[in-house]
Amino acid sequence: MAELGDHSGNRGTGTGTGTGTGTAAGTGTETVTTKVPARLDRLPWSRWHWMIVVGLGTVWILDGLEVTIVGNIAGRLTEDGSGLSVTDAQVTGVAAALYVAGACSGALFFGRLTDLYGRKRLFLVTLGVYLAATALTALSFSAWWFFLFRFLTGFGIGGEYAAINSAIDELIPSKYRGRVDLIINGSFWLGAVAGSLLSVLALDTDVFPAWLGWRLAFALGVVLGLVILLVRRHVPESPRWLLIHGRDREAEDLVTDVERRVESETGERLPEPEEAITITQRLSIGFGLIARTVFRSYPRRAVLGLSLFIGQAFLYNAITFGFGTILIRFFDVSSGVTGYYFAVIAFGNFLGPLLLGRFFDTVGRRPMIAGTYILSGMLLFGTAWLFGAGKLTALTMTACWCVVLFFASAGASSAYLTVSEIFPMETRAMAIAFFYAIGTAAGGISGPLVFAELTSSGVPADTVLAFCIGAGLMVAAGLVAVFFAVAAEGRSLERIATPLSVRTDSS
Repeated sequence: MAELGDHSGNRGTGTGTGTGTGTAAGTGTETVTTKVPARLDRLPWSRWHWMIVVGLGTVWILDGLEVTIVGNIAGRLTEDGSGLSVTDAQVTGVAAALYVAGACSGALFFGRLTDLYGRKRLFLVTLGVYLAATALTALSFSAWWFFLFRFLTGFGIGGEYAAINSAIDELIPSKYRGRVDLIINGSFWLGAVAGSLLSVLALDTDVFPAWLGWRLAFALGVVLGLVILLVRRHVPESPRWLLIHGRDREAEDLVTDVERRVESETGERLPEPEEAITITQRLSIGFGLIARTVFRSYPRRAVLGLSLFIGQAFLYNAITFGFGTILIRFFDVSSGVTGYYFAVIAFGNFLGPLLLGRFFDTVGRRPMIAGTYILSGMLLFGTAWLFGAGKLTALTMTACWCVVLFFASAGASSAYLTVSEIFPMETRAMAIAFFYAIGTAAGGISGPLVFAELTSSGVPADTVLAFCIGAGLMVAAGLVAVFFAVAAEGRSLERIATPLSVRTDSS
């Protein structure tokens, strides 16, 4: 067994004696003992962690910007002079469904590559795909071109979900992982705020002609993506991934460098890491082993992941894909100002993970996940009743949505956190991709198509039905979490789900 000692000379990562069992380090055939995971988990928060958050987490802002811009400028795209020949139903239904279909496909495609070739390589590639597709969307000259590059934009964003969530969870210390993951996923709504306000400007024909404003809105996403790409170049590969894939020396050197930075920043020596793990390195894992691990070894967790993703997808689609139409048809709100209403809703969404995130690390995963899902679903049932009874105005309807989504946003963000931490390291990116794709496909492809019809019919009962579908599935997911959620707060990823590569005494 090859022993990985303390490269820094003072941190005590050595774990005893052993003899080599394979070829030289780096070939992916050795058994090694290391404290790299424990060393990462015991780090205090530092500037290095902020660099991770900015470089990786800000991509959700782009996703929020993308989705919201399309929803808010749908009315302008259908007008004469926009440069496109599309209908409102095509933009809010077909284009939205294609974007989500692209995201699901991209998650599965890039999720597999992320587990095979590393987090860093793929989160650079997926951002590049997003940038190219968004730029080409801005140049759309016909409906088919617009639809094609909406699909490809989603393809890149879906790949980001798998690569980014796996990297973040493997780099952030365990005691901060819940709140950081929730806030990062919740930053989607900062992009939604920006997209809402930007769409107001883009729709102002006194500032930009009808054919230009919406194109500039997409171009802004490209500019922001390029800035993120510059920061992301400095984000390292996951040491956990390096360790398992035969690049143990790189993992050790990387963690040693981070430790030195943190000690220099804090002026204090780091405590000794607690425990070591022994693993047999491997270069790849097949789909068959991944599937058996997720569904045979962790069936309750698989049910939990699917339930959380499906529930949040339907609740959000019940509201967000029809909010503009509801405001316009039922409350006579001008299409030019719906962006202001959605900016308020989006900001409420961001406040949920921001203010509730720390409780997922302190109160615990199970009560917080179940509580946010069930409470948001019940509140949406109440909103549906008030709307059906004609007791709401545009302002009070927006206020109800804000309250519902304050809790729903924290719950939805916890779905990504959950599936990224409850399965073994070797399957992490693929597990994220699978549950995201299945759950989002169920709610995100069928949702827009179903809810677009219900919310655009002009019949209050149809909109009430849309709300009740989303609310019911959200409550059901919360009940699943009551029984199946994992108490992962403050625990290392290796304790939550033992890596497939770990050797035990009986191995």
